[in-house]
Amino acid sequence: MSRIGNAVITMPEKVEISISKGNEATVKGPNGTLTRQLAHDIAVKIEDGEISVSRPTDQQRHKELHGLTRSLLQNMVTGVSTGFVKELELIGVGYRVNNTGNLIELTVGYSHPIFFYVPDELKVTTATEKGKTPKIRLEGMNNEILGLVANKIRSFRKPEPYKGKGIRFVGEQVRRKAGKTAAK
Repeated sequence: MSRIGNAVITMPEKVEISISKGNEATVKGPNGTLTRQLAHDIAVKIEDGEISVSRPTDQQRHKELHGLTRSLLQNMVTGVSTGFVKELELIGVGYRVNNTGNLIELTVGYSHPIFFYVPDELKVTTATEKGKTPKIRLEGMNNEILGLVANKIRSFRKPEPYKGKGIRFVGEQVRRKAGKTAAK
């Protein structure tokens, strides 16, 4: 029994969803419109402002698609109604970040700055306050693209375990290692 797949999605106000014959879901809301092709085997029902997802059999493949489809629909509904936010922080001496529109310039300890263009679906803001770590804030309605871009930015300088320097998500715990000890 899939707990995630059987959970009902409640639709907020001002959000509309339509499922076409080819099992293509289109969700419209205040933030925009998202469209996604769903698995053909999974049935999606819309009744009284609630979305329910069901599977035809108890095969392993159908069980996997059941929870996945429900999660994808939930993310689409949340994205067009409230949106998603990911924040990254740069920890290290001399680490800086600036943005011009969707172009981010990162200075993270290499001999050259890194320029990265964020897709137009996302909104980027950077903040640098004296005495605090520089932060990057990514906002968007598509959680999949948001996660991919955030992880790509993080991959430019992953947090290292000895001093904890690098780019990390806000609130991320980095497991620290003890360094070398004195020989005597």
